Amino acid sequence: MKPVISLLQFTTVLPLGKVEDLENFGRHSYIYPLAGYIIGLIVALPVFFIADRTVAAAIAIAMLMLITGAHHFDGLLDFGDGLMAHGNREKRVKALLDRNIGAGALALGITITILLFAGLQESPSLIVAIITGEVCAKFSMSFLTTYGTPFREGIHSYLHKFSQKSFPLLSLLLCLPLFFLPVEPIKIFGSLIVMFLCPIVLVVISKHLFGGVNGDVVGASNEITRACVILAIALI
Repeated sequence: MKPVISLLQFTTVLPLGKVEDLENFGRHSYIYPLAGYIIGLIVALPVFFIADRTVAAAIAIAMLMLITGAHHFDGLLDFGDGLMAHGNREKRVKALLDRNIGAGALALGITITILLFAGLQESPSLIVAIITGEVCAKFSMSFLTTYGTPFREGIHSYLHKFSQKSFPLLSLLLCLPLFFLPVEPIKIFGSLIVMFLCPIVLVVISKHLFGGVNGDVVGASNEITRACVILAIALI
């Protein structure tokens, strides 16, 4: 259980007792989707009892922020600044790493949150959308942890050194139980396609703009993939 506890301590603010060594998770980073199931179920439980879909969608987003400590959302904001910065690679990396929040951060943060809110509202099942979105978001993080070449030292480079090429495949296997959810299989199939496309696009963009991937990009992938997957569920 140590890798799972370490995973949850890394991805959530849940009170889980003594802090486990991050290496316990790093050597098993393919288990990322397990955090998706746990977070998704925690969020889905109270949402299930809310009849108004608008309120339910808003509360779901608020709970996701609360449970994750907005840790990945912070990465999204930093990625937005780096993405929107003008100039050469050095200036973009500086904007990415800058702790201040700029216009790019606000623009991307608001855009992804609006898309997520709209997708949740229009999904045939709010519960299915929450769980599927969260599990697929965590697969995206697993993919980037393995294939996102680090451009600087940090948490991402630390986890990356333990990863193996087979980890994303193992993560994919952990996503397959999503097909047992009460929704048309085509929606889950579409979600898995989006789940692959998002981190692939982010790897390409990050390599071009920053020379590689860091923890902010991995965190951004969680937020972007979740929103895109939930939109796919709503639109397919």
